[in-house]
Amino acid sequence: MRKVLLVALAVLMIASVGFAVREFHGAWPYVVPGVAHYNMFVTNAINFGTPYNELMWLRPALYLWAEGRYIPNLAESWKFEPENNPEYFIMTLKKGVKWSDGTEVTSKDVWSTYMVAYMMGWVVWNYIDDVEIVDRYTVKFHLTKPSLVAERLILRNPIYADEIFGEWAEKVAKMLKEGKTRTDMKDLIVKFKDFKPKKALYDGPFMLDTNRFTEAEAYLIRNPYYYDKDKIKFDVIKLYRGELSQVVSLVLAGEIDYATHAFTPAIEKQFELMGVKIIRPPLGSGPALTFNMKIYPFNLKKFRQALAYAINRDENGYVSMAKSGVGVKYMAGMSDNMVKVWMKPDEIAQLNKYEYNPKKAEQMLKELGFTKGGDGIWRDDKGNKLEFELLVPAEWVDWVSAGENVASQLEKFGIKLTVRGVTWTQQPRQIREGKFQLAIQLWGTGNPIPYYAFWNDFIRLNHEKYRGGIGSNEGIALDLENYETECCGKVNVYDLIMNSVVGVDKEKIRQSYVKLAKIFNETLPIIPLWERYGNNPALEGVRIKKWPDVNDPIYKNNPYTDSFVTIMILTGQLEGM
Repeated sequence: MRKVLLVALAVLMIASVGFAVREFHGAWPYVVPGVAHYNMFVTNAINFGTPYNELMWLRPALYLWAEGRYIPNLAESWKFEPENNPEYFIMTLKKGVKWSDGTEVTSKDVWSTYMVAYMMGWVVWNYIDDVEIVDRYTVKFHLTKPSLVAERLILRNPIYADEIFGEWAEKVAKMLKEGKTRTDMKDLIVKFKDFKPKKALYDGPFMLDTNRFTEAEAYLIRNPYYYDKDKIKFDVIKLYRGELSQVVSLVLAGEIDYATHAFTPAIEKQFELMGVKIIRPPLGSGPALTFNMKIYPFNLKKFRQALAYAINRDENGYVSMAKSGVGVKYMAGMSDNMVKVWMKPDEIAQLNKYEYNPKKAEQMLKELGFTKGGDGIWRDDKGNKLEFELLVPAEWVDWVSAGENVASQLEKFGIKLTVRGVTWTQQPRQIREGKFQLAIQLWGTGNPIPYYAFWNDFIRLNHEKYRGGIGSNEGIALDLENYETECCGKVNVYDLIMNSVVGVDKEKIRQSYVKLAKIFNETLPIIPLWERYGNNPALEGVRIKKWPDVNDPIYKNNPYTDSFVTIMILTGQLEGM
């Protein structure tokens, strides 16, 4: 009954203003009513994706990628304590933030969220081992690993209401006090997965209208108790349920204001012909040419460098994703955008850009003793033809195109590649088992901390021992413990990557990433081809007055992990008609 009254109150508040209802239309393949539920910690919870979930449940802070800094959201402030060698991360909530039933958001809500999060295995508990309520608005996290990763996880994790999850939090806390661990909570976890609350409480500006939640569309209406409601320039968010095919027709019909589905270049062209603005935020990752280092001559640094000169990365990106496939410039193992945040201009200037230069590539092969035969195919110094198989994830059309273009370019250069598609779920497993020669696989990450990019570049497909496994599969067979470089001598790259997330001295951490960027740039353990940028249609003049200019730095934010739409709506930068 209370929920019905709240919905009615929100509608009355909109009607009483005397203006037209300002709507924002989006799309997401959400879980249908009858299956979806309010236990936000388990499968099939209510989920409208990014940016919409963050407009219902606030994150403590928002992150600006272009500036490399957080801005307050649910939290008023935060700090490591002590500053230089911290034992705690302390977060203070804003006062006066309320749930959708009018009760205040307090530190008890944070505590309950993290107790349940422990039971459900959230990654943040790899960096903390206790959560303490200091006062009504302040929470103290005890750190096991002082780290910028811990800071990001705490500031970007959602907070849910103690009223709904408090009973479970108390059970977890009791077991922890008794010295038990998550392993001892198996029975409790089973029971919790069956827990389906009858309601949800929201601290963001929007909440689900359960009366208008169907298999085709869902409505998010204003939370009447949202603390900063005057900044919000929309009254309703309407979400269409659908995958790519359904969403395309809705965009073409002018029914959707913004979408993040993986639109093909041909579909994107239709949007542009309609006059729809296309926003291209960087995703921080893309396809790379990946080597089996047990196979000669892939284990030769100079050979890999020659290939980098022989491949036109701009061409490869364009044929794969048109304007949203941007050739990698700095070859640093992380996004070019992240390079500019973490490295100084003089450090960036030291990076080899490996600009397209097939003549230089040819000269480098000759210096290795390689020769080109009368058939136009290169031979190595042992007389073996350079002919290899290239595995591509069969269902990923853009990556298949990248692989086919690499094969085409290298065939003209004199290296013959046979492209073979493998189902996308099987391909990484085959690489980890070492059953490949060359492959198109991931480089980089959609996370602003470079640790994740270098982990993907060096470790993700490497020997099991680096990934915490106990098997003998060597993967790409790259020895990270005795890594020979000219720039930095012999380096234990594994330790360098893992230690880069220990501590909170930002300059020391930055220097770790500068060193890793130089090592990657020199040795090219993989060859990044292009970075995937979004091609997100953004309709204006129908329901939205105007989107910021496409060159606005806000669009440096990753659209899936730190959505610029979330920030624009919460700050009032985006306004309805």
